[in-house]
Amino acid sequence: MGDVAILVPVLRVFFKQNKEVKVTILTQQFFAPIFKDFKNVTVYSAETKGKHKGFLGLFKLYKELKKQNFTAIADIHNVLRSNVLKLFFFNKKCIQIDKGRKQKKDLISKKNFVQLKPSYERYADVFRKLGFTLDLSNPDFPDKKQIPNSLKNIFKGDSKVVGIAPFAAHQSKMYPLNKMKIVIEKLSKEFTILLFGGKGDVEHLETLKINNAIYIVAGKLSFSEELNTISNLDCMISMDSGNAHLAAMYGIKVITIWGVTHPFAGFAPFHQPKDYALLADSTTYPKIPTSVYGNKYPEEYLTCAGSIEPEKIITKVKSIL
Repeated sequence: MGDVAILVPVLRVFFKQNKEVKVTILTQQFFAPIFKDFKNVTVYSAETKGKHKGFLGLFKLYKELKKQNFTAIADIHNVLRSNVLKLFFFNKKCIQIDKGRKQKKDLISKKNFVQLKPSYERYADVFRKLGFTLDLSNPDFPDKKQIPNSLKNIFKGDSKVVGIAPFAAHQSKMYPLNKMKIVIEKLSKEFTILLFGGKGDVEHLETLKINNAIYIVAGKLSFSEELNTISNLDCMISMDSGNAHLAAMYGIKVITIWGVTHPFAGFAPFHQPKDYALLADSTTYPKIPTSVYGNKYPEEYLTCAGSIEPEKIITKVKSIL
């Protein structure tokens, strides 16, 4: 989901600088609401677990897409499926993203521990190589969206609203929930707190709802309503996860908490100051980043994000609000 959300601010600038272009996004149907603000975008659903599964399914998908008569193809994913589709479209101009896999490998091994090109710039490079103008240095962000009826009372008061998404795909990227509880409790004395996550996270989020200034959003809204809610936040606290990118695409201030991964790999959210990224203690955990995506790490690094003290997160939120 984060990979999809990163595309949104890039597209917003793209259409501002290339007004007459129409774009078809090939992605999962679930992600369609992410692009709902764009008049020049059509979302085409890839049913990779259904009729488009496997090689024959991809060939069927190609035959469907062929009818769209695309001028060019921008592959900003560069995975096996998109590579197969690229072979079918041999007669079309196709530019594929350079993910910088060698540079990321060197980053992990500490051969070259430097800030790599951000993912959104890698996306933009694909469009540039197709011949389009695309300068991300001065982006615009959309207006706040309509708040879901069930949450309107929460946004009526003077209190600033802080979203917190405490989960990630890998536990190694998560801030320990016992410490997150301290952060939430102290912030809830000054701000309204909304807790985000998947339907399966609700039970864990219930343990973090310790007073009436804290609301659980997870499992109660459609994805489109959740996006509208995020657009109204004053700040989002997220792990290195999709919620950081969903908030950033609306220009929301995003504080990210990093465990075994590191912003140098290029996955920091769009247009956020560097000091909004709070990193695990590199002295205690010198092997960070242990992997690009957080799926590989020494056992003793599992809770390394906990080396960030709650007060540091709290102070950062207060300083930017």
